[in-house]
Amino acid sequence: MASAIKLGEPFRGVSFNDVAKRKLLGTAGAEVNAVKAPPRTLPPAFPLKRYGDTMIRDDIKAALVTAMKGGDKAGTQTLRMVSSAIKNRDIELRTGAGPADDDAMVTEVLQKMIKQRRESVEMYRKGAREELAAAEEAEIAVIERFLPAQLSDEEARAAIAAIVAETGASSMKDMGKVMTLVKERLGTSIEPARASGLVKAALAG
Repeated sequence: MASAIKLGEPFRGVSFNDVAKRKLLGTAGAEVNAVKAPPRTLPPAFPLKRYGDTMIRDDIKAALVTAMKGGDKAGTQTLRMVSSAIKNRDIELRTGAGPADDDAMVTEVLQKMIKQRRESVEMYRKGAREELAAAEEAEIAVIERFLPAQLSDEEARAAIAAIVAETGASSMKDMGKVMTLVKERLGTSIEPARASGLVKAALAG
């Protein structure tokens, strides 16, 4: 998870001028264009999720208001994209049963957005587009602040090893049943893509 950054601290000296990109937000397919975003500084340290207080979506709404009032244009833009992605997911779920846990649903949306941006970072770096890669990383830093506490690599490997031992899984053909238990027991404490990679490593070893 991203470390706390001082408000107003430049992000690697990277300008956001002339950054043009299109993002696919959520499975509903809503698109957002971000063209010629102004030079930015890193967002303020939004409050981390405290269970038992408010839902994650409420924390995001509050952070958006704070960013808007503080004149943080880049932070406002990112949080608006997050809000749009959550609304898209809300619309999708209206046709079926609602989520049993709203925080779990919102976390799923956040994790997907982070995954998309990490893929973009890798693509931009391969193409020597450091400015665009840095822009994606800055958005990741904003989004990650609203994720529930994540397991460390050591904790995740130990939990997955216990599940592999319990199920008697011994090869990649057992990955499905292992992942089912991982999602059930570890839930939002580990990103799906990260969990998948650790399960594959456990079964390959």
